[in-house]
Amino acid sequence: MELPRHEGQLPRITARYRIETPCDPERAAEAMAGEQSSGTFLKLAGETEALRERHAARVESVTCLEAGTMPSLPGALPGKTYTSADVSLSWPLENIGTSLPNLLATVFGNLTELRELSGIRLTDLIMPACFIEAFPGPQFSIEGTRRLASTEHGPLVGTIIKPSVGLAPEETAALVKQLIEGGIDFIKDDELIADPPYSPLSERVPAIMRVLNEHAQRTGRKPMYAFNITGDTDEMRHRHDLVRDHGGTCVMASVNWIGLGALATLRRHSQLAIHGHRNGWGTFYRHPKLGISYRAYQALLRLAGADHLHVNGLASKFAEEDASVMDSARACLTPLLEGVERDDRAMPVFSSAQTVYQACPTFQQLQSTDLIYTCGGGIMAHPDGVAAGCRSIRAAWEAASIGVSLEDHAKQEPDLAVALRAFRSPFSG
Repeated sequence: MELPRHEGQLPRITARYRIETPCDPERAAEAMAGEQSSGTFLKLAGETEALRERHAARVESVTCLEAGTMPSLPGALPGKTYTSADVSLSWPLENIGTSLPNLLATVFGNLTELRELSGIRLTDLIMPACFIEAFPGPQFSIEGTRRLASTEHGPLVGTIIKPSVGLAPEETAALVKQLIEGGIDFIKDDELIADPPYSPLSERVPAIMRVLNEHAQRTGRKPMYAFNITGDTDEMRHRHDLVRDHGGTCVMASVNWIGLGALATLRRHSQLAIHGHRNGWGTFYRHPKLGISYRAYQALLRLAGADHLHVNGLASKFAEEDASVMDSARACLTPLLEGVERDDRAMPVFSSAQTVYQACPTFQQLQSTDLIYTCGGGIMAHPDGVAAGCRSIRAAWEAASIGVSLEDHAKQEPDLAVALRAFRSPFSG
């Protein structure tokens, strides 16, 4: 790809970080820039001024924050104080080309191992339009997902096959039949099941799609099922084709374990929506002084082609704070490029211990129903059955959209009334 120039300058990638260092933060930032471009610990004959001018990373800004007396992470140089700082570095796009794996190798790479740092978190990426345009992005995004799932308005009410493991193909299909007859919009495999011996995908796909296709022929409505096709690149292509050939509309992959390159390869091959499951995400975010922020992470996954991305949920069973969950969802719904023909947004997927109680605060904070709201126990543990569980979740979202309380709306929605009695509010303390 030939890179455009602006006033004689090649476009640049900018990365922002929150660091902690026992050194002067300016010195630490220079070490980061050198490590991730032309520098090394010795002066090299080939490292000319012309080379540095063209290819070196630049320190764009350093803003010092608070200081402490203990390092957050082991292995750093000893110091009397450890200063936090916001650092911005940039690289010429010429160093990277249009490669997502090499982008990450450049902006993150060895930085987590520098002794000048006792903490580092990649907080944001600013990519030039020419880089973003080099990738097709999500194939279906929000409107395509709605069309494929036959859900024009409101959130896609969804669920996960539970129990997560152990069900044979026909048992799974029987559960799917209950769910779609109950009015579900979206169903997904659990991340723990892909192609195991007790439920081979070659048997699970036709069993489930037979149920979905029969329902579609009878009602004109075909809910979306995300089949977990996680595997190596060849396996995923083969599994995608299996789902496509049986009339499926969505495949799922564990994005952290297949990698950005494999996700991009799947996107180039795919004719179906790609559901990006982020299991293992805690590895990247849970320590506040190490990892990658979701704002940077989700942009890369969208460029690689994910149509849906998990963001946890409010008052979930996981460690992520609610403010982080909502910031993640807003990031997914923010276009990478404004004012262009393509829609590169990803549909945020709310999950983890979601029930009728989280619907209203989720809507109030996001101010959108462009999302997938997946409930396992929140649907399947409804005392009156799976269909009543589906209806109760939809009623909760109706209450949210018209601005009435769950209790008031439950007066005319008996399934919601039962759910309010059956489940404990996670906000009740």
